Amino acid sequence: MQVRALEWAASGALRILDQTLLPAEERWLELDRVDAVVEAIRSLRVRGAPAIGIAAAMGLVASLRRSLIEPRERFLASADAGCAALAAARPTAVNLTWAMDRMRRCARATPGDVAAIFAALGEEAQAIWNEDRAMCRAIGEHGQALVMDGTNILTHCNTGALATGGIGTALGIVHVAAERGLRVHVWVSETRPLFQGSRLTAWELARAGIPHTLLPDNAAASLMGSGKVDLALVGADRVARNGDAANKVGTYALALIARHHGVPLYVVAPSSSFDPACPGGDAIPIEQRAADEVTRPLGRQAAPEGTAAYNPAFDVTPAALITGYVTENGIRTPPFD
Repeated sequence: MQVRALEWAASGALRILDQTLLPAEERWLELDRVDAVVEAIRSLRVRGAPAIGIAAAMGLVASLRRSLIEPRERFLASADAGCAALAAARPTAVNLTWAMDRMRRCARATPGDVAAIFAALGEEAQAIWNEDRAMCRAIGEHGQALVMDGTNILTHCNTGALATGGIGTALGIVHVAAERGLRVHVWVSETRPLFQGSRLTAWELARAGIPHTLLPDNAAASLMGSGKVDLALVGADRVARNGDAANKVGTYALALIARHHGVPLYVVAPSSSFDPACPGGDAIPIEQRAADEVTRPLGRQAAPEGTAAYNPAFDVTPAALITGYVTENGIRTPPFD
């Protein structure tokens, strides 16, 4: 498939594929400052809960290269400040704070001089990436219990290689099924207002040669009602202890429709997306994004100037509407250990 969201540059910088330009243009950016990585995360140049956690860890390391001449305590203070700024870039995705907490603990726990701390942080960032790659593969394998030859799968937003460090979460299940020779077809919701389904998921599936069909978000109800969907697979930016799951806005509506039509809907996410400190969906912070993403989608005027817009990036699907959760540890249901 040869799709990757990020990598190390030869210079030691973080290198990301600018997803705001897809599918028209494939442009890679090199980032070595915290403020540049924060901008890339906020502007969705790099996106997807696992991917932004990995990008933040790698970007932190890249930014600290210029601090190698500082004394130990000042270097640690720079690392702490970088972690705090990156963790605040997007509030809903728990993977981001999880990764930054991990990097902060690594820095504080490493003995020795600044060079030793810097080396340990580089190894930790790589470990976060490697672990996510392995989790994606394990998720894809466990998800095969849900897929048969000829399965029609509905997905929302982008949950593939562009959103993770590996083959993806929900879309990773599709990729593994295709590797095994199963004939699967993917219904791709366009995912308004930023069209991650049409711009990113359809692009990934086309690159992989997997049959897929794009549909307007508001056609999902009639599609499920016609019996053409066997399974719905969605991702998650945070799963609360009770099983409520925050995902790209529109997921809640899909879950309601799926329940009405008897279509099983699974949340597919690595353990880093589960937040045991969060009791339920009401406690999950929901990012509110700029009105112009709705009034000027993809830069084109779609509403009169000055029109107000309600633009939450995510919604919360109650656990009661979720059939199960596919993780690297298997298919689970609440209560979680």
